[in-house]
Amino acid sequence: MTLTERFLQAKADSKTLSEKPSNEILLQLYGLYKQGSEGDAIGEGPTNPFDFISKAKFNSWQSYSGKSTEEAQQAYIDLVEKLKA
Repeated sequence: MTLTERFLQAKADSKTLSEKPSNEILLQLYGLYKQGSEGDAIGEGPTNPFDFISKAKFNSWQSYSGKSTEEAQQAYIDLVEKLKA
């Protein structure tokens, strides 16, 4: 199984976890997924000062800027595997 296939499987697995992860972990998953699938976050993100959720998601994604696609995919897989255990 290739890294990309394992990444996509981890995405599917993340939706069937027995317990819902904390908001902090959900943000990590989001940021790693976006970095692993789209690369570095570009721009300044949401401009609405009251859109806290979108801003938090963008900040999480941006925190992984510079991490390669492969590194982000592997980190995402590792985090999902840890949550499954």
